[in-house]
Amino acid sequence: QVQLVESGGGLVQAGGSLRLSCAASGRTFSSYAMGWFRQAPGKEREFVAAISWSDSTYYTDSVKDRFTISRDNAKNTLYLQMNSLKPEDTAVYICAGDPTGWARSFDYWGQGTQVTVSS
Repeated sequence: QVQLVESGGGLVQAGGSLRLSCAASGRTFSSYAMGWFRQAPGKEREFVAAISWSDSTYYTDSVKDRFTISRDNAKNTLYLQMNSLKPEDTAVYICAGDPTGWARSFDYWGQGTQVTVSS
């Protein structure tokens, strides 16, 4: 089982940048696919980005060319670099883990970190 703890959220002006981190417990982090999801007030949770065990990456269209997902297996940490932030990026960002490694079935979830982008 993996426990996930996000950090790095905050308040930023439109056009600014933030880097989110997700620290994972356990010895099997490198075999997991990892992902970032977000949930804005009054909206359903949506997929943002994912990275497979083999470092293939996937993004939702609205964040392509602005966000970059990466992982450091030596540190058991997942990252999301967010650039050119927009007010519509405001949400709670949630880290998730998929033990199959293929970013298709996320079974483990963190508590989330708030990102607020002001206009």
